[in-house]
Amino acid sequence: MASSSAGSSIYRRSPAPSSAPSTMSTEPTLSTPPIAPAGAEKAPDDQSKLRTFLSILRKFIGVADIASVRFSLPAQLLEPTPNLEYWNYLDRPETFISIGDPEDEVTRMLAVLRFWFTKDLKYVKGKPCKPYNSALGEFFRCNWEVVDDAPPISTRTDRPLSSSGTNKPVRVSYLTEQTSHHPPVSAFWVDCPEKGITARGFDQLSAKFTGTSIRVTPGAHNLGIFINIQRRNNEEYQLTHPAAHLGGLLRGSLSVTVSDICFVTCPKSKLKVILHYIEEGWLGKVQNKVVGVMYRYNPETDRITKIKDVPEKDVLGRIEGCWHDQVFYTLTGSKEPVILVDLKPLFPVPKIIPPEVDQLPKESRRFWHDVTAAIHNRQYGVATKLKTELEERQREKVVMRRDQNAEWKPRFFTGSVTPVGKPELTEEGKLALKGLHEGNYRLQESLVTGA
Repeated sequence: MASSSAGSSIYRRSPAPSSAPSTMSTEPTLSTPPIAPAGAEKAPDDQSKLRTFLSILRKFIGVADIASVRFSLPAQLLEPTPNLEYWNYLDRPETFISIGDPEDEVTRMLAVLRFWFTKDLKYVKGKPCKPYNSALGEFFRCNWEVVDDAPPISTRTDRPLSSSGTNKPVRVSYLTEQTSHHPPVSAFWVDCPEKGITARGFDQLSAKFTGTSIRVTPGAHNLGIFINIQRRNNEEYQLTHPAAHLGGLLRGSLSVTVSDICFVTCPKSKLKVILHYIEEGWLGKVQNKVVGVMYRYNPETDRITKIKDVPEKDVLGRIEGCWHDQVFYTLTGSKEPVILVDLKPLFPVPKIIPPEVDQLPKESRRFWHDVTAAIHNRQYGVATKLKTELEERQREKVVMRRDQNAEWKPRFFTGSVTPVGKPELTEEGKLALKGLHEGNYRLQESLVTGA
């Protein structure tokens, strides 16, 4: 029987109260629209939404990557959420800030895995949705404030457990910008100066409609999440993304399943984890199972991609569980699994958004404000018209730059993409993050905008 005595099953069930200054406000920030105003249309139910969505998708059967087509959906099919706000990996920030706490590298790798299994709670606890397509130069920024109280992870049975964190509020800041429109790519940076830990990467998806589901894979510029721990001699971890399937289109109930292999590597400590997600079991029953192995590897020569090919002499531990429920680890030399994370009591922690007065026109909440308000008011025709106008304005600026032979450059990141998958901050990007850390959210409006 699995033991939870030394694991991570004692998280707070709800987010810790924020100690943020009064100049900041938790989401949502922008004015709440009135309920059922004049001109409100009947809201479509989920099944009718999916039927309409499916009829549109059928036009793209055989298209290699529908994500690159950037087709426009009517407003009633969209979730009133900006894409840049929706896509982040900090559903449970306390697991992220605790990664560098353990003294030994094996436990730090387990802490990385704990973060990995909590980063997508939005899919475990909620339904998949289609947010707005991001506009070139659009950006989003926010903070999280959480108590640094993530439960410790034990790799020694003879050592008493103590809290791994400071039990004090810690601020985590997030900045992301749409750096490319064709292909659609965004860069992101997560920073927690108090704990000396950062994460960065490029988000890009490739999607193909199979006729019954959508297969989503990382795009060519999406090489994963790169985590750096300064106080551990700049130890860096690369976490690659597995492919996923968005199913349930025919039965009118969307769900995300994963059936693929992904990797977590740390060249400095020479530790590697292979995770194998298993979608279906006997008679096609979805089980959301994940198994994995942690082992010593040579970063220069390792080419292993399957768990069965890992030499037993190199194995340090094994992972097994359900990524919707509980995940366990068993270290070499032990026969008893220990709980790594229990997802059942966990829910995404709310973001802290800069106040409306400090948001710039290209900031996601403000950029999409009128569309969001119209959707909330069930004025779908108005929302679709406003959305189309924003998209047309972006196309006009593309033509204008082409005619002027002008190159658009991101504001907060040094380039649209990089060959190593790790974005770098510009001086303005560093200042924007510094402002988030300090609670100073005023930014100068950019003279050059993408849309």
